[in-house]
Amino acid sequence: MQPVERQPLVEEPLEQPRTSWFHKLASLLFIIVCFEVGVFLLVFPWMDYWGSNSIAALAPWVRAIWESPYFRGALSGLGLVNIYISLGEVFRLRRPPADRLRVSVI
Repeated sequence: MQPVERQPLVEEPLEQPRTSWFHKLASLLFIIVCFEVGVFLLVFPWMDYWGSNSIAALAPWVRAIWESPYFRGALSGLGLVNIYISLGEVFRLRRPPADRLRVSVI
């Protein structure tokens, strides 16, 4: 029995998928919605209108949770996460494609 010779690996260049205008438009709309929801969740729980919401009037135990500063802080944290996601999408959208990156050799 003879040893099997390994075939050299041939790397085929992968084609980058081209993004069309509607992909960029959808990304832009996602960024806007995420940012607006994030700002709303960050600010609204600490406004005076928060206590006059209809959800707080459902039951006494719901009102206690609804007016808790811990619950309000958790919603503000979710708002920060939404803002972080929207900023990450902005940087992803602004990144140039891989074929346009310059490689410097020193």
